Amino acid sequence: MLKTGCILNARTASDGLRISVMSRHTLSDGRAPDIRIPLSDLDDHWPLLGPSPRLIGDYYKRQLPWSDFEKRYLLQLQRAESQELLVKVISIASESTITLLCIEEEPTCCHRRLLAQMCQKIDPSLEIAIG
Repeated sequence: MLKTGCILNARTASDGLRISVMSRHTLSDGRAPDIRIPLSDLDDHWPLLGPSPRLIGDYYKRQLPWSDFEKRYLLQLQRAESQELLVKVISIASESTITLLCIEEEPTCCHRRLLAQMCQKIDPSLEIAIG
């Protein structure tokens, strides 16, 4: 089972392995740690599955439309290093529960939804729960 959720939410018994898929755990300045993120509630951090810092900046600071963000992020997932991690996510999720986390509270305009859907596209038998 592959789940997604907001990194600000406390761990639950059903989360399984909790992996941050944020490129960094900082405030919008890109340097100061975001103290709202409970790093002790994470099992791992895979920043290569997060949007690039440039893409994040374009979206938040330069008002890149979501449709353009989505296209660029999906292209980022086509890279070899991202593909290797997608295979790893699918492998783990096929054996046990894994929850991919990022800062967005709602999944509508969030890369974690795109990431989960890409995993399911690669392996249609993969069960996903987007939160």
